[in-house]
Amino acid sequence: MLNLKDLGQPSEFWEYFEKVSKIPRCSEHEEKIRMFIKEEAERLGFKSKCDSVGNLVVVVPAKLRQKSIGVLQCHMDMVCEKNESVTHDFSKDPLKLKVEEIVNEKWLTAEGTTLGADNGVGICYILTLMKKIHEEELNFDSLELNMLFTIDEEQGLRGAFKIEKGFLEGDFLINLDSEEDNAATIGCAGGLVHFIEIKKNVKVLNQTNEEFIPIKIFISGLSGGHSGVDIHLGRGNALKIIAQLLWKLDIQYPIFICSIDGGNRTNAIPREVTAILYINKNRSSEILSYIKTLFTEIKLIFDGIEPNLNLSIEKLEDYTNNNVLNKNIQENLLNIMYLLPNGPLSMHPRIDGLVFSSSNFGTITTRDDDIEIKISQRSLSEYFKVVIWEKTKALLDLSGLEINIIKDSDYPGWTPNFQSKLLIKCKETYKEIFSEDINIKAIHAGLECGILKKKFPQMEMISIGPTNEGAHSPDERLLIKSVTKVWKFLISLLSKLS
Repeated sequence: MLNLKDLGQPSEFWEYFEKVSKIPRCSEHEEKIRMFIKEEAERLGFKSKCDSVGNLVVVVPAKLRQKSIGVLQCHMDMVCEKNESVTHDFSKDPLKLKVEEIVNEKWLTAEGTTLGADNGVGICYILTLMKKIHEEELNFDSLELNMLFTIDEEQGLRGAFKIEKGFLEGDFLINLDSEEDNAATIGCAGGLVHFIEIKKNVKVLNQTNEEFIPIKIFISGLSGGHSGVDIHLGRGNALKIIAQLLWKLDIQYPIFICSIDGGNRTNAIPREVTAILYINKNRSSEILSYIKTLFTEIKLIFDGIEPNLNLSIEKLEDYTNNNVLNKNIQENLLNIMYLLPNGPLSMHPRIDGLVFSSSNFGTITTRDDDIEIKISQRSLSEYFKVVIWEKTKALLDLSGLEINIIKDSDYPGWTPNFQSKLLIKCKETYKEIFSEDINIKAIHAGLECGILKKKFPQMEMISIGPTNEGAHSPDERLLIKSVTKVWKFLISLLSKLS
């Protein structure tokens, strides 16, 4: 039986991680994790307060009258993703944790689901700090710590957006949501998220001669990942793959689409998608062969990147729904899906390897009255963030379909400050402990620092964290030894700042 306490120091971190992994905390459902943190803080003798949307602050007071105020910040929610073959109810089932050894390194992961290290590690670092301060193992006499736990970060950073200025104070902020133990993040992209509702017109497929048969096409096995951090890795988007298949199939043969469903979130690269459609019964062998040929061609671009990419086609013997999309809706929907911008769109002109602008075709859902598409755009420039959306909007307008557009979120980027006193202390501390320079970086993803900096411009900010790979996918894994490394770095940095 796995005992997380044996994974390293501080042991309290791993005790808390095990407890946190048993508490439901999908986005918009943070009530139980918030109550756990609040009760733990009160047990340790620290006061807490909540704002109107559910963000939580725990105050760890300084012992000296002359003090500085630091903010440690993380988000309470996690991305709840699982493989389709896995039975797991995120509203009640604990995560099934396990240790894997990969290239002589030990990693913590979860069986078939996201691990929630994004941002469970932040929660556990802060709880560990509170416990050690309470037990007088740590002492920051002249430093008051405001521990900020935000809600709903994974769905548009909504908790950070709704914090009122009077709810929080501080001279500096350390965000604990980065994913490389040798780096400090000081800048990030801004983003836009839109929900697109396409009015659905259907017709009843005439089956008097049983000319057509229903089939299910299922694309699976993709790596997925974070739609910002991992967008440049060449990974497949299941929705774009099936769009290519169906668009070409619709040109070649008469097909009648019932539904297309795939992806779960705008900030995750879609790993799986299902389409149900009718094809000509007498030409079914020919059509199925054509689909497989197309898929073989598509797979070439993912050679060495997506080794588990898989296509399955199933004839649905007992399927009785013969409501199919009107031909005009079907053709224009496939045009939109085929042409939607996706992936990296431009690279930073001065920073090697940093994506400047991107778009992610995140989800498609067939509902009773409409087909909903969710997309997100990211850019290090506010101007180009809007330009990408304007091009997408132009494509939607050209379709001639009846479309309702909802702007879900619009969050700012975070401009790097290389002269920050906090950053200077960060670099000094890391060099003293590890005898090497810390990497200073900006990322192509949204961090709450962008919003918090706009609300609290007086605060200097950095973001740090242990090494975590595959966030937002069931392949998420936490490098165990990096937890201790970042802990040493964090408490040493706080000591310098106090």
